[in-house]
Amino acid sequence: MLNFTVWTFVALAYAASVYQVYRMTGMQMDFWSSLCMQSSQVLGFALLTPFIFSLANRLLLRRINWTTSSIWLLLCGLAFSTVHVVIRGLTPYALWDSDTRSWTSAVWDSQTHALHMQWDVYRTLFLKNVVDDVVFVYLPILLLAYTILHYRQNRERELRTSQLQAQLEKARLQSLKSQLQPHFLFNTLNSVSALMLTDVTAADRMITLLGDLLRISLETADTQVTTLRHELEFLACYIEIEKVRFEERLTVSFDVAPETLDASVPHLLLQPLVDNAIKHGISRMAGGGKIRISARHDGSDLRLEVRDNGPGLPDQSHSPHHGVGLRITRERLETIYGHDQSLELVSLPEGGFAARVSIPLRGPYLAVEPVSLPPASVTSA
Repeated sequence: MLNFTVWTFVALAYAASVYQVYRMTGMQMDFWSSLCMQSSQVLGFALLTPFIFSLANRLLLRRINWTTSSIWLLLCGLAFSTVHVVIRGLTPYALWDSDTRSWTSAVWDSQTHALHMQWDVYRTLFLKNVVDDVVFVYLPILLLAYTILHYRQNRERELRTSQLQAQLEKARLQSLKSQLQPHFLFNTLNSVSALMLTDVTAADRMITLLGDLLRISLETADTQVTTLRHELEFLACYIEIEKVRFEERLTVSFDVAPETLDASVPHLLLQPLVDNAIKHGISRMAGGGKIRISARHDGSDLRLEVRDNGPGLPDQSHSPHHGVGLRITRERLETIYGHDQSLELVSLPEGGFAARVSIPLRGPYLAVEPVSLPPASVTSA
């Protein structure tokens, strides 16, 4: 449809130009005759243009060498001109007859009004038009076809590359998450193993809570991004397990802005940070300690913090910066958000340690019903 629209516009433009020239020279020609004359020549190209595109596509796919391609293109150009001459010869405006000063057809005798094949008209048409047809019509259309086909190939290649890149990133994220899940599972099992020697009842409760945690984990096995609400619910389940282990030594408080609960966050983002705070903070304090989990939005950023009041990092050899959980968390943040994220681990002047995460604020973040969390200040009995 576009092909015929373009060539019809060209025919109209040519007809208008010829009509204007005739008017300026004082010669008699109405616009309809001018349009029919130009259409007999131009609209034949519209019928042949799809075949040129098909030829360009075939040569492009076959990748024939330059010499063979040139021969094929020349032969196809001659065939193009021949077919165009045949089509034009069928019209009443095939060739101008200077003797009768009128247009004549190659297959119709206007004097006898009968079919009459005039091969000399076809021969004259071919000799007069072959160069113009090949150089000024065939080759430009072929060049345009190559340009469009190359553009489409590049776009398809870019699309396939983009799809492959997305699949690779998805596989990488899934791999990182698969590494993270066994990490906290092994830590919990170690705690269960230790409790079995001292408190079988507590160990049994921890196994029950671990089963609930694994059920949630399996339900979200293919989930990479969730809401902060669901992430905090998962974290609350994990904290209940740690409360069995530390009893009254562990106090956890939440300071979460309600409008951030529906913000999008990577699944299993907070658990490694809390695990790090317990391992390097609470577990090293004989009297136990406190962990504070907060969430705020700052303009277009969501800011999360896990803070403990532990001893900090007096000995850099025990730095948590290179732990498995934190390393995987960093890699996941970089994969999902690129440079639009940060994870900072800092020792606090007043004592303790803080893990601070900043990611783009995405998803609806309207105030909603409170999430099911432990009380603002949770102390194990």
